[in-house]
Amino acid sequence: MDLDNIECVSIADGVDESEIHNHHHQHHHHLHLHQQNNIHTPPPPPPFSSSKPLNASPPPNGVLGPAAIAPATSVHELLECPVCTNSMYPPIHQCHNGHTLCSTCKTRVHNRCPTCRQELGDIRCLALEKVAESLELPCKYYSLGCPGIFPYYSKLKHEALCNFRPYNCPYAGSECSVVGDIPFLVTHLRDDHKVDMHTGSTFNHRYVKSNPREVENATWMLTVFHCFGQYFCLHFEAFQLGMAPVYMAFLRFMGDETEARNYSYSLEVGANGRKLIWEGTPRSIRDSHRKVRDSHDGLIIQRNMALFFSGGDRKELKLRVTGRIWKEQQNPETGVCIPNLCS
Repeated sequence: MDLDNIECVSIADGVDESEIHNHHHQHHHHLHLHQQNNIHTPPPPPPFSSSKPLNASPPPNGVLGPAAIAPATSVHELLECPVCTNSMYPPIHQCHNGHTLCSTCKTRVHNRCPTCRQELGDIRCLALEKVAESLELPCKYYSLGCPGIFPYYSKLKHEALCNFRPYNCPYAGSECSVVGDIPFLVTHLRDDHKVDMHTGSTFNHRYVKSNPREVENATWMLTVFHCFGQYFCLHFEAFQLGMAPVYMAFLRFMGDETEARNYSYSLEVGANGRKLIWEGTPRSIRDSHRKVRDSHDGLIIQRNMALFFSGGDRKELKLRVTGRIWKEQQNPETGVCIPNLCS
């Protein structure tokens, strides 16, 4: 497989510029930013753990909180599908011998009971459905801080949107199945994906690529910024927008959408007396990088304009993207958000 040189220069908060080289592959073009000696890397956050034991000891006041409540083992086992081991929801099916399983797995086992191999038929276990209806259980993310207790049939809907649920790895360019809280993912990005880490709210990147007209889809290595006590991911990639090849830069916030709205960012690219400026709110990493890209929520540069900004004979991409992140502060008197540029 042929390899082409890709170069990126990253300057963060007064750091001197230095050249950084790496390669990209034909299908996924990753730009790996090597750690610069004079860029401070934040200390590794504590690792993520989702296996905190429940506090089974009763509190002094005798009142149990959500973290101390565990579903009764026998009932919980009754509601567990023997095939997929997930909790069962109506319709719950049973065979003539009383063995139960969920509706999804009923088709997977070709209408045969996985326990006794008898034909299942269309018998519903209404008694078990009624038992489930009477239950109230803590969210499965209680060990991560969720205090909620929910009716059995509402629990699943809540958990799909729970603010305490783990985040997916925000790395772009390859499918990464790692999930965890933000401190864990920051460590994972730095140690496993070798992303470039910066401290500060301003940046100055130069993306360099030889033979850019041969690149239809490329994903450069993301950069993580630490400022205002939060983490942000800067993405840059090339893709087809309709029939037009474009480059796009955008920022994602490592946290929930409600927190992301407290911040704004700007991106600027230009040369030869011309420039493009983008201002917006970073998207939460709850939204995948593809979802953000496909919604065009960022700075989009058509290839011809990018090569114009690159100067020279337009045979090499030399695109400088600068930007800054700031926190919006609400004026208590007017309710209007005002920018805070201090990190």
